[in-house]
Amino acid sequence: MRTLREVPVGGTATVKKLAGDGPVRRRIMDMGITRGVEVHVRKVAPLGDPVEVTVRGYELSLRKADAEMIQVE
Repeated sequence: MRTLREVPVGGTATVKKLAGDGPVRRRIMDMGITRGVEVHVRKVAPLGDPVEVTVRGYELSLRKADAEMIQVE
């Protein structure tokens, strides 16, 4: 299974699992990234951090470390 960090720009993936624990996982879920939701990768900054995605109709910027915790297919 790949992570959201590995999805190419312009690609869409479905969230399957959130890795991590405690407050970090809760923060990701509070942003609307939960199992089964589709995430579209809009762009990636030149150095790879942050990753800009569209989820549930709004734009969101994620740190590379957070994007690596989100498993997608």
